[in-house]
Amino acid sequence: MRKALIALALAAAAGAAASAPAPAAATAPVAMAIVVADQAALRAAPRDSAQQQAQLWPGELLEVRGERLDYLQVYDHKRERAGFVRASQLRRTALAAAEAPELLSVIRFVRETPGAEALGLGFAAAYIQAAPAEALRGTAGVEAFDALGTMADRLAHRASFGATLSKSAQATLVAHLEVATGYGIKFTSYEREGRMQICYDGEAFRRVLAMEGASPEQRARAALALTRPECVDPNLRPLQRAQLDEWRADVLERVDAALLPGYLRNRVQMRRASLWSTLAYERARQGKPSDVASRRALAELGGIAKTELTDVDQAAYNDAAMRANASRWAALPAAAAAPPARWPAIVTAPGQPGETCVMLVDAKNDATRPLARRCTYALVWEQSATLNREGNALALAVQPLEAWRELWVFRKRANGWSLDVLPPAASGPDVGYIEFAGWVPGGRQLLVAREARDDGRFKRDFQVVRLDSLTVERRASEPRQLLAFQRWQDPGWKRMTVSLR
Repeated sequence: MRKALIALALAAAAGAAASAPAPAAATAPVAMAIVVADQAALRAAPRDSAQQQAQLWPGELLEVRGERLDYLQVYDHKRERAGFVRASQLRRTALAAAEAPELLSVIRFVRETPGAEALGLGFAAAYIQAAPAEALRGTAGVEAFDALGTMADRLAHRASFGATLSKSAQATLVAHLEVATGYGIKFTSYEREGRMQICYDGEAFRRVLAMEGASPEQRARAALALTRPECVDPNLRPLQRAQLDEWRADVLERVDAALLPGYLRNRVQMRRASLWSTLAYERARQGKPSDVASRRALAELGGIAKTELTDVDQAAYNDAAMRANASRWAALPAAAAAPPARWPAIVTAPGQPGETCVMLVDAKNDATRPLARRCTYALVWEQSATLNREGNALALAVQPLEAWRELWVFRKRANGWSLDVLPPAASGPDVGYIEFAGWVPGGRQLLVAREARDDGRFKRDFQVVRLDSLTVERRASEPRQLLAFQRWQDPGWKRMTVSLR
């Protein structure tokens, strides 16, 4: 019966109820009640000393069949059990159209109350069933679906971090999830970083986006919820993931960011910047033009008003910047093939399926016998290759993952050329980049900029690196604190990098 409440009402919201015959159960009003207290007891008799039949939770819907003393006689269709519950622990409703405004008022009250999600979902289901189809298609219906999605999404977020709670709190959280699923609300779960990530499937938010009466703020909340990166299935195949990301980008395009408050506009633009940088990487992997996507990511990032960033959004802003910068070389045209020259240069050729082989060549050493060679499954940004003035070192940007870009450094040694890979951080691939920032004259030092999320913490460094050992000689959190950066930073890097934001 409870699942039927939302199912029937959703059909009404879509206009189906107007043409379909009413179900038999709806021909006569049925007195119902919503549980409003945690751990409410369903007892065998209207006394506190009577045997407890079951434990009830906020938001559960019961059929009222009578009243005894200060108890209501009810029937629980979920458990197929009758009993008595204290009247003070229930909120009676006939699920009639006249009650819809009052039910909506309750939803407004509880929608932003942490811990009251199950109760709010119960009232949202009751409102959706009670409200006429015309109301559900109007602004009130949009508000109800927006609230339903918000509460389901917050409940999923709470469940994702439930392992840190006490056993009793975990039991309550599980019960609240069961209440939500009892109304047909669906959740998915993925394993991420050693814990389970619980996600709401977003059905209510999809309806908000599809409804004409939705405000810009409601559309923005729906789009942000539907495009959460942590709720993307990590087991998707590359093509499936690319298709999903294209859909996520389309969802965000339905939001008119210009009409949003500053903090909410920032959130939409941060999500767009992150997503378009991912699309640039994916399109480049598929051999498709990726420059438009990369430029869009950089434009969205540049449009963020830093004065409107909340404390909560700072981490997301740093992540968006690192992602956009990781794919920024896609915004530039690919390097044109040039005839062999005196100085070393980079050429690439296909290797095994999916591989790109990078070769360092000069006038005397062509691709058949290069100075150095390495094959990789990563994206090789040939246009990033830069040789120092002395001709004994070359830096190249290589991107193995959508949000992780490494720096390959070719160095001339006594016994020939060698290649070393500098990662953004030592903790492993997550989100970050390391990039060439300039050559120090003399052929002994390299300037680099590093940003990464290392063990969950954001870190940004500007470093002077020794070319003979690739060890960090000096570092600072700002480039102006290093004399070498003030004198020798590369103009092209300064013009394009996001690290100086």
